[in-house]
Amino acid sequence: MEYWHVMNRGVEKRSIVVNDADRKRFVNDLQMLNDDARVENLQYVLNNDRERAKAKHERLVTIHSWCLMRNHYHMLLSDNTKDGVSRFLQKFNIGYTMYFNKKYIRVGALFQGKTKRVQIETDRQYLYILPYIHLNPLDFMKGARTWRAQCLTNQEGALKWVADYRWSSYRNYAGEKEFSEILEGSELYADREHHTSELKRFLKVVPDPTLANLNLE
Repeated sequence: MEYWHVMNRGVEKRSIVVNDADRKRFVNDLQMLNDDARVENLQYVLNNDRERAKAKHERLVTIHSWCLMRNHYHMLLSDNTKDGVSRFLQKFNIGYTMYFNKKYIRVGALFQGKTKRVQIETDRQYLYILPYIHLNPLDFMKGARTWRAQCLTNQEGALKWVADYRWSSYRNYAGEKEFSEILEGSELYADREHHTSELKRFLKVVPDPTLANLNLE
């Protein structure tokens, strides 16, 4: 199985979400647009046909983790069908952009061109990619932006911060059920106790200067 870390940000680093309604729509799109079939009138389905919204889909990809920030997103994906990652990203980026542009009466691209993709190929990349994605919300925590260099003075506070951050799959790995259907089929999520322990270890170990050379993004 090939794992891909994918990321994209708003054009000119603009916000891609303005409020929680946008964040909920982003999360709904992760599930509803991960479908080999065409999705007609997604907003109507979300508002009026909850059974269909919850129905099983022929998924283009397996989503192993995700994190939504103010002006960018991260996901860890693997193909379920031929070219599944490419097809899902195209469908997702276009679908969410259409929603955002209609809501905020704007035109044009929302994201900075083609979504960046990095294949996770080495054991060390595999070990650190989930902590890397799930710790991104620490950029919002005062005094914690040094987390990438493993230089945190308040490790327990940092762990609580990411556990309380709603718009990431870390809460599912830590045991929360909300949005967990997005991760259906992920063997990483199935082994979530191990991966949650690895994130805690990442916060507490002696800084490893070689992490900067892992090419995670």
